[in-house]
Amino acid sequence: MRFLKNSVLILLTLVIGTAVHAQMTADPTSWKYEVKKKSATEYQLIFHLDLKQGWHIWSLNPGGDGFQIVPSFNIEGNSAQVVGKPTEKGKATTSLMGGVDGKVTYLSGKVDYTLTLAAKTTPVTIKGTHTYQVCDDQMCLAPVDKPFEIELK
Repeated sequence: MRFLKNSVLILLTLVIGTAVHAQMTADPTSWKYEVKKKSATEYQLIFHLDLKQGWHIWSLNPGGDGFQIVPSFNIEGNSAQVVGKPTEKGKATTSLMGGVDGKVTYLSGKVDYTLTLAAKTTPVTIKGTHTYQVCDDQMCLAPVDKPFEIELK
């Protein structure tokens, strides 16, 4: 019985220690935003991500068991509408990963996400948030909701 209590205590300490360590780890991402005009009413909003070495972000289509938190993009208001689906460009890796059922796809290094927007009028300031989760080979950090603001001219 004492062995069981000690085992539970050790397991609980490990779980809490890992959670505290993940909360103390600084966000290993750097984001920049760019706008490219495609036509009189369409624009490409590009999210440039630079990940520190050893970190990755899930692909928009990660595969796996469905528990991966993929990047998502939210535009506030109705001054612009997203046309189609976001795209990604970067160094993708598809492999088996411990703790995940099935093969998963993730990106590392420099990654670009592109949204096509249709603006009703210009100039207009687009505000929104993007949500993402990054992981290394030992843990995933809590998801982040990062606000952005960019002007379409």
